[in-house]
Amino acid sequence: MQLPLLITGIAGVAGYNAFHYFRARFPGKVIGVRPKQTWRLTGTGIVAHDAEYATGMAALFREHRFGAVLNCVGNCALKSCELDPAMAQRVNVESAAVIADCATRWRSRLVHLSSDLVFSGVSDGNYQEADATDPVTVYGKTMVEAEDLLLTQVPEAAILRISLPMGPSFNRHAGAIDWIGSRFRNDRPATLYFDEVRSCTYCDDLNPVFEWFLDSDVNGIFHAGGPRANTLYEIAQIVNRVGGYDPALLKGCPRKDAGPMPPRAGNVSMNSDKLIAVLGRNPFRPWPLGNDLLPTHRHWHTQRPRDETGSFQRIVARLYHYPSDSPGEMRA
Repeated sequence: MQLPLLITGIAGVAGYNAFHYFRARFPGKVIGVRPKQTWRLTGTGIVAHDAEYATGMAALFREHRFGAVLNCVGNCALKSCELDPAMAQRVNVESAAVIADCATRWRSRLVHLSSDLVFSGVSDGNYQEADATDPVTVYGKTMVEAEDLLLTQVPEAAILRISLPMGPSFNRHAGAIDWIGSRFRNDRPATLYFDEVRSCTYCDDLNPVFEWFLDSDVNGIFHAGGPRANTLYEIAQIVNRVGGYDPALLKGCPRKDAGPMPPRAGNVSMNSDKLIAVLGRNPFRPWPLGNDLLPTHRHWHTQRPRDETGSFQRIVARLYHYPSDSPGEMRA
């Protein structure tokens, strides 16, 4: 890999976990960028900067002369994007244009993260890269726009469409696991959908894939989704039971009963065969790893053995990471 490495969007789950992974791999050679408003996220190598600010980003590139960039910038708060399309355009598209310009000027290897929500999910899922995009949300539409921009301006870049990255967030509130857990641990209900399906992936598996692409010259769009598709309701069931939370706090419904704001995608599970073929192996394990944590019906989270004790520590051990006795992760 060409160093130093810039990782943008480290306030998100994918960027946050990637930043710590690469800092451990390449001490002193990794810079992470987080939005200025995320003032609680501090530490060595972290720079407060809004990625869409072109002048500041150009100065950062001049200072460090980045050899590679992992662009994780993106506001995936669906309701916020629907209510403020200008913000979504600025964060999700304009920032990509700024990164693309800087990476081109400095000949930096660029790997950009996109989303499974570029699809509507009206089909049976298992989307492939060649399938037409048809997002139902402002967020999804801006992610498609960013993809198109990069394919035109930086055709040598790699674009990885990810789903829900499963790992810790910096504030224990972002991402699927921590948002759901934050509702339950504060005795607040959470309503999730029976028919929104995602290809969850452990960050422990995503990070080495990012490294492989940063170290290669492979370009184009690739799906990076896990081999087991989960509904949002199933994800909440797992968090509820593993965390030992009150099962009555979990509510479920079909998307049609959720209301119009924000619009919800259906089955956006992804087929990652193209990525697997390029890597020569499947780098992804099912989330959660272990059939003992696989819901079998809608009341599964309420039926707990007497000797089963849920806790946040168990969430860390089983949902943030795969069990310590499982086979080692893929290295680039």
